Amino acid sequence: MKKDIPIPKVENIAVAVVKELNEEKTHEVYNVYLLNFKNHLIKNTLVSSKGYGENAMTGELIKTSTLRHFLGDVDANSYAKIEPIMEEVFGISNEFWVSFFDNNQLHDKKFIFLAESITDQNMIIVPLINKRGVMI
Repeated sequence: MKKDIPIPKVENIAVAVVKELNEEKTHEVYNVYLLNFKNHLIKNTLVSSKGYGENAMTGELIKTSTLRHFLGDVDANSYAKIEPIMEEVFGISNEFWVSFFDNNQLHDKKFIFLAESITDQNMIIVPLINKRGVMI
């Protein structure tokens, strides 16, 4: 039965949208990172991302492509870049589904940045990265 399957709780893992300078240091860009606050590495990390929502002016439904990223192992108390993200999709919800192995057990968790939640007002200094961003 489904109720008999243990579902491990995901703790000490976060996703952050970070504002930083591009490689040429000419303008600001946004990148999405996975943060591992655990004291051990997580293995075979896979992240699936997509955006969805509604155009506020027209009411038209918007849905982005689903992207999948294999990050491999993420060391203890470190982070890995998932993907760049464009400001144009901040008006819709952006979902990141993270799956990884921890102590030979599969864990997964969905992180959702709600529409209009990635703003300067919601930014903090993201731990480990030490740059401004929005973290879940």
